[in-house]
Amino acid sequence: MYRWIAVVFALAVWLGAPVLAGERVKLGYGRLISNDSLLASRDRWQTGSMQSSRIRGLSWSGAVPQALGELLEYRFEAALVSPQSIRWQRPTDRPFAGALSIGLHTHFQRRGIEYALGGDVVFTGPQTGLTDFQTFWHDALGLATPKPSVTAQQVGDGIYPTAVFEIGQTYRTGKLAMRPFAELRAGAETLVRSGVDVTFGTVGQSELLVRDRITGQRYRTVWNDLRGVSLTAGADLAHVTHSVFLPESPGYDIEETRGRVRAGVHWQGRKLSAFYGWTWLSKEFSTQPEGQLVKSIRIKYDF
Repeated sequence: MYRWIAVVFALAVWLGAPVLAGERVKLGYGRLISNDSLLASRDRWQTGSMQSSRIRGLSWSGAVPQALGELLEYRFEAALVSPQSIRWQRPTDRPFAGALSIGLHTHFQRRGIEYALGGDVVFTGPQTGLTDFQTFWHDALGLATPKPSVTAQQVGDGIYPTAVFEIGQTYRTGKLAMRPFAELRAGAETLVRSGVDVTFGTVGQSELLVRDRITGQRYRTVWNDLRGVSLTAGADLAHVTHSVFLPESPGYDIEETRGRVRAGVHWQGRKLSAFYGWTWLSKEFSTQPEGQLVKSIRIKYDF
C-alpha cells in the first residue's frame, strides 16, 4: 500500500516540476456538483459529490499541448454514498461511505488523439469528516440526518492510490462534435470503460473539459469567450472488477457491467454561465432494486 502511495506522489513531484520552457501559470478552474435530488431531502446510493479542477500550464492555444506533463490538472473530489435510506440499514443494501480524493493529472495529445493520465489518493471512512458534514447541513436545513445505526456500518478508514487513464478523439462537423473515449481506473475502484460524448453548439469548443468520476459529465475548466448554448449527450459502459465502496467481506455482489446515460445544457452569457445535467446510473450491486437519476449543476459569475 505505502509503496503505491510513494509512486503516486513521485509522479506528482515529477509532473509538478517546472518545465524547461518556462514557469506554469493558472489557466483555468472548474467544478461540478451532483446530487441524487438537488434541493430535496432524498438521499440514496450515489447521493452527492463535488469534483473540482485547477489547471496550470505555459499557455492555452485552444487545444491541449503535445508534451506530457506540460499542462497539469490538480483535482479534488468529495463524495457520499449511502443506502436507500439514511434512516435505517437494510441487510441487502449498500453501506454508507464517504470519500475524499486529491490527485494530479496531465492532459496532452498526439496526432489528434487526446490523453489524460494521472493519479488520485482516495481517503475513505470517518477520517474524511464527511459524515459529520452531511449531518451538520441536513440538521441546519431541517432535513433527515443519518442514523448512528447506519453510519456505524460505513466503509472504514482507508487510503487507496488510484491510477486513471483516458484516451479519446474528437470528430467535428460545424457545431456538432462527437468524441468516443475509453477509460481505465485501478485502485479504489478498478474498471475499464468505453463510451461516447456528443456536443451540439459553440460553448465548450476550444476549451479543456474534464470528466466527472461519478456521472461522466464533462465540465469546463479552461474557458473561451464564445457565448451561446450547447447541448450535450453521452453514454458509456464499464466492466467493474473491484470497488472499496462495496466490500467483499460482507458478501456484496457487484454488478460487473455498469452503464451511464447523460444529457446536459451549457449556457454562456457575458458574465454569467451555467450548466445543468442529468445522468442515469445503472445498478451497481445485485440487490439494488433499480438505477437512479443524478442531477449536476455548475454556475459561474465573473465579477
